Amino acid sequence: MRIGFIGAGSMGSALARGLGEPAVVYDADHERAEALVAEVGGSVAGSNSELAGQVDLVVLCHKPAQLHEVAEEAAPGAKAVASIVAATRISELEAAYPDTPVYRFIPNLPVEVGRGVFCYAAGSRAAAGPEQDVLQLFGRSGVVIALDEPLIEPAMALMSCGPAFIALVIQAMADAGARHGLDPAQATRLVVETMAGTAAYLDANNLDPAELRHRVATPGGVTERGLQALEDGGVRRSFGAAVDLVVEATRR
Repeated sequence: MRIGFIGAGSMGSALARGLGEPAVVYDADHERAEALVAEVGGSVAGSNSELAGQVDLVVLCHKPAQLHEVAEEAAPGAKAVASIVAATRISELEAAYPDTPVYRFIPNLPVEVGRGVFCYAAGSRAAAGPEQDVLQLFGRSGVVIALDEPLIEPAMALMSCGPAFIALVIQAMADAGARHGLDPAQATRLVVETMAGTAAYLDANNLDPAELRHRVATPGGVTERGLQALEDGGVRRSFGAAVDLVVEATRR
């Protein structure tokens, strides 16, 4: 399957790197398109329409406001369309690309290193196109989770915004360690490796997070007391507020 990326911004480039396939790339910033092709291989297209005519799957990575402008050029030649365009529903994509199989994805930044998450909602014509090939392709750079489209926004708050939220936790823990004499870089490394190991342990053992807390925190011990300090400090409430804000803002 030959793929083409319309847009070579941060997320589009991260996805292209994660897929690791030569691609046709078009971006209004020609130098940015050339830089991405230099990394992943392939070629730079001269226009959206030229790109659409050369590939089996057009991957939309442009800004939401550009949907109709891009579709005017790309839709006539597009065989199938996968979109990672934010805040753009399947109904809008299918109106812009009529009679074309459409696949809506929301990825997160770790797709670049093959550890990403994709939320996926299928368009009404998905089965008429290369749906299984597209899912297999994207699955090489992360876990694909199929959802009913109305659940995309709460899922996005967890997996797309999540890396930034988790980075704040890492920074807060590392800063606390540094206050007690640890080298800041070492403190960050300790937290990053602990977080990665914890995620792997949860996954390998199919554990509920509450069960892991129970295994680590001895009753009356310092870990349990530390967890209580976090609860008293409003950690759970703060994360809930952050997720609520994202869902409400993106559903407007």
